[in-house]
Amino acid sequence: MTVGFIILCHTALHRTAQIARHWAEHGTPVVIHVDHRVSDADYGKLTAAVADLDTVSFCKRFKCDWGTWSLVAASQAGAEQMLARHPEVRHVYLASGACLPLRPVQELIDYLDARPNTDFIESVTTTDVGWTMGGVDMERFTLRFPFSWKSQRKAFDRYVALQRRLGFKRTIPEGLDPHLGSQWWCLTRRTLSAILQDPKRKLYERYFKKVWIPDEAYFQTLVRRYSGALESRSLTLSKFDFQGKPHIFYDDHLELLRRSDCFVARKVWPKADQLYATFLAPNRMAASLAEPNPSKVDRLFAQAVERRTKGRAGLYMQSRYPLRGRENGKTSAPYSIFQGFTELFEDFDDWLARQVGARVHGHLFGPERAEFAGSETVFNGCLSDSATLRDYDPQSFLASLIWNSRGERQCFMFGPRDAQSLNAFTAADPNAQISVVTGAWAVPLFRSNLTFAEIRNEAARLQQIEFDQVEILKSVLAKARIRVWSMSEFLEHPMENLQAIVDEIAPRNARRLSEAPHIVDLTGFGGFLQALKNQGMQLRLAGHFPTEADQRPNAPARPRPYVVVK
Repeated sequence: MTVGFIILCHTALHRTAQIARHWAEHGTPVVIHVDHRVSDADYGKLTAAVADLDTVSFCKRFKCDWGTWSLVAASQAGAEQMLARHPEVRHVYLASGACLPLRPVQELIDYLDARPNTDFIESVTTTDVGWTMGGVDMERFTLRFPFSWKSQRKAFDRYVALQRRLGFKRTIPEGLDPHLGSQWWCLTRRTLSAILQDPKRKLYERYFKKVWIPDEAYFQTLVRRYSGALESRSLTLSKFDFQGKPHIFYDDHLELLRRSDCFVARKVWPKADQLYATFLAPNRMAASLAEPNPSKVDRLFAQAVERRTKGRAGLYMQSRYPLRGRENGKTSAPYSIFQGFTELFEDFDDWLARQVGARVHGHLFGPERAEFAGSETVFNGCLSDSATLRDYDPQSFLASLIWNSRGERQCFMFGPRDAQSLNAFTAADPNAQISVVTGAWAVPLFRSNLTFAEIRNEAARLQQIEFDQVEILKSVLAKARIRVWSMSEFLEHPMENLQAIVDEIAPRNARRLSEAPHIVDLTGFGGFLQALKNQGMQLRLAGHFPTEADQRPNAPARPRPYVVVK
């Protein structure tokens, strides 16, 4: 006893001829169904290519459309011809022209000989599957679907909506419990004959002709009536993506297919020459009688689906630009933003680079240009320092900078003089570490040569910008690691605050700071702030700095009170 193959094909007929010859030369009969839409010339080439094989025949042809009864009719025609012409066949294996045998034919014969009465077909109830696509599960059996979902989508949707509105429901024939599954099966002669010779076949056919995607329901349902030993699984490796479309196997899937231990794989790219040459090799050695186990590759397929649906964190694909707020990560790696530090410390950039070993940029969003580290004009990924190009899409600029420098921590300076359109983006980014010393913008004004009227106007402008920024950082939507000090608070314990920042950036190299950046000379800064107040400006962010009049000589330092809670 042996196995017979039915091949349903409509394209790449040269591959169909190659597969049919492979199976036939190993002692298994083949029946081929060719889509009636295939031209006579191409059909003639296929028949000529296998004319020397006595065990290869062609069955009645149908015009096949996806999800329609024609696919079931083609399978029936092939099965009837197989059973009538080849009495030695005990199992019938349904395959497509895009299928490729992965294991020697003798292994499949031996495997089925050890299970002579077992039917292999995926057959599960609608309540137990999670892969049905298109919005209908049990309704595919209770509504009518006379229109093609692919070629007559509007008519399909309108007719389904009309039936739902009218409350229409079809009666399922008595004795049938609807099941679904893959259309690629391997059934015994006994079960297949019982399905094809059922006295109620005409009744069942009338019913299933108006079921949606009957090729995934007809045999899967009827096999439950006649099978004595059913294994609800397919011997064909066939994987689908999140849209219900089959995955296509290419040459670089060679090892993946070997690992599955399945007998046949679908769907193989017709130009995958390496796959066809490897698996159809005439002297291919038989492997161990391993159980077909497609679950070995399920994890990889699940990762592929996740990668396709979610993408990589921080990478924005031009082919499918994500909706705002639904991207898979705003950026790809942690980065740090410092505000007010270069105003307080003279050599903060160089000091920070030495302490954490990161790439420390200047003001990337400065009004004149993007101040890349080392005064570069072009950074990784050909990012230009042009402010015009940067401000066209600042979010993409930052995301690209982080993506193009993966593996190296990026730090940059920020301030109220810079472009502010990125504040909400960075505040909501979990990868961002934002450290802000409010009021430090006043130090450059204090050290400038501007007139006091100009200083007063600029101070009011910068304070309002920083105030709005801090409000964004305090939002409940903020997900970044945020630290905000007033200038006076930070200068009370500068080393402790710097230590906390450095430890968070480089936790593996945590050590006490042995050197500190040089603080700028702030002599007279308190009087400068008081002068701004005297001009009517309300300073809200810098904190309290004593004026020279408040500092009494030889006054003992007052200890800071602490509250100890037991």
